Amino acid sequence: MLRGEFWRHFDFWLLGAVILANAFGIAMIRSAIAGNETLLPQINRQIIYASIGLVVIVIATVLDYRYWSSLDRILYLVTMLFLVILYLSGIARFGSTRWFTVGSILIQPAEIAKLAMIIALADYFARSQDARRDWFWIAKSLLIAGGLMIWILLQPNLSNAIVIMVIWAAMVWVNGLQLKHLAAVIVMVLLAIAAGFPFLQTYQQERVLNFLFPPKSASYGATYNVMQALIALGSGGWFGKGYGHGSQTQLRFMKVRHTDFIFSVIGEEFGLIGAVLTLALLAFIIYRCLRAARLARDPFGSLLAYGVAVLISFQAAVNIAVNLNLMPVSGLPLPFISQGGSGLLSLMFGIGLVESVVVRHRSLEFA
Repeated sequence: MLRGEFWRHFDFWLLGAVILANAFGIAMIRSAIAGNETLLPQINRQIIYASIGLVVIVIATVLDYRYWSSLDRILYLVTMLFLVILYLSGIARFGSTRWFTVGSILIQPAEIAKLAMIIALADYFARSQDARRDWFWIAKSLLIAGGLMIWILLQPNLSNAIVIMVIWAAMVWVNGLQLKHLAAVIVMVLLAIAAGFPFLQTYQQERVLNFLFPPKSASYGATYNVMQALIALGSGGWFGKGYGHGSQTQLRFMKVRHTDFIFSVIGEEFGLIGAVLTLALLAFIIYRCLRAARLARDPFGSLLAYGVAVLISFQAAVNIAVNLNLMPVSGLPLPFISQGGSGLLSLMFGIGLVESVVVRHRSLEFA
């Protein structure tokens, strides 16, 4: 049994912020659904996922995060197996094969892959602290990320493939990437993007082209959703129209408003003040993850917490940028707030890993 001092180091501020974000997300999903009977069950599902997520946080906290260092290869291979099976036999939805369907539950292995990749890279970089920062060191870490990224890209799921590569880039950078290597990597990425554009799915090409060369008018599709999102954000003013009173939301002008465009719902109903407070809440969660990375007693724990912070930061930044029409539509949810099951549970597991690092940042005694 763990002594009381184990929980003395538990980051209740982080847990409280995550619970608050989940509760606020459920409330905003309820408003965003706007009485749509088909979508009404999503509210209860989100409550169930959030409740399970809290249990996941506690279990992940109690388990020593260092166990994952010995299990990272098994977790990595099992995750890859799921991605391969999904690619070979998954059911296509919205033009891509991203989910396993178990009854009425959709399981998205790409969300699990993000955490599996963070654990694998954290273990690799922790074990190679004394290695030369040369191309071989970089290439080996890139192979770890690429092994999962390629199967996500084949679904096709470009947005989550980019998330994988951003996490890899952030982790290789913090582990001592030299500037000459950084410059070479940037050039290679730009060349890969240019060369890969013709091979993107048609809808992916349209999203990029519509962002670069927006049509004068649109009555449907991603461009229409972005236009409605901007109208919603702009009409919210300083304090918004009030909960459940946003015209663009309640009249259902915006599609996928409970997932991709929930930030616009927040802006319309709670105004600039509500949007800024939402950003502050997410920033606080990210800060507590970075704090855990600083307090960690070993490189593996530090990199775990850092990787989770990067994951939350990037997904939040992309989702908000899409709502503000600063990036092409990507499909990435707003962490802890957008409706979703697999994505929420994977983030809650990530928070559990961070808490496990925090409670063990000093030597503990067991009875």
